[in-house]
Amino acid sequence: MIGVIGIGAGGHARVVIEILRLMGGYDLAGLLDPRPELHNTQVLGVPVLGDDSLLPGLYAQGVHHAFIGLGGTGDTRPRRRLYELAREQGFEIVAALHPQAVLSPSAQIGHGPTVMAGAVINAAACLGENVIVNSGAIVEHDCVIGNHVHIASGARLASTVHVGDGAHIGLGACIRQCVRIGAGALIGAGAVVVKDVPDDAVVVGVPAQVLRKR
Repeated sequence: MIGVIGIGAGGHARVVIEILRLMGGYDLAGLLDPRPELHNTQVLGVPVLGDDSLLPGLYAQGVHHAFIGLGGTGDTRPRRRLYELAREQGFEIVAALHPQAVLSPSAQIGHGPTVMAGAVINAAACLGENVIVNSGAIVEHDCVIGNHVHIASGARLASTVHVGDGAHIGLGACIRQCVRIGAGALIGAGAVVVKDVPDDAVVVGVPAQVLRKR
C-alpha cells in the first residue's frame, strides 16, 4: 500500500478519496487544510491532521505521495500553488483516474491528474500536469491541454482544441474544433466557443463573447 496525504479537505477531496479507494493500492494517511475548524475532524473517514506546515514531517515519516484536494471554481491558481508546494517538498502527486473514465491508450496524460467518472479522453489527446477532467467531460482526439487546467463537469472539447495553462472550462461549455483557449482564460458555464479566446479573458454566452479580462 502506498501512503498518501491529501492537501485540501473540501468537496473535491471527497471525490478524490473515493477514486483512490476504487483504484486500490493507497493508504489514505490524512488530509491537510488551513481551516482550523476542520482540524481533528474527518472527511469520509480520513482524518484532517492540521495545515500544510505538517508536510515536511509527514515526508520525513515516509509519506511521499500526495493528492490535491482542492478543485477550484473559476480560479485555478490556488490549486496550482498547492501542487507546486507539494512538489517542492518532494511529494509525488498521484494520478486519480476513475475506473469508469474512458482513457485512450494513445492519449498522453501528464503528472498528477484527476479524471472523474464518465470523462472521456480520446485518441492522441495530450494533457499537462495537474489537470482536472471532471465528471462526464469530453476531451476529443488531438486536443492539447496545458498545465493546471480544470475542465468542469459536462464540458465538451471537440477535436484539436488547444487550452493554455491555468484556464478553466466551465460547466457544460462547448468548444468548437481547432479553437485555441488562452492561458488563464475562464470559459463560462454553458458557453459555446466558436473562435479563439485571448489569454486571461472571461467569455460567456452563445456564441461566447469576451466579457472582461482577468
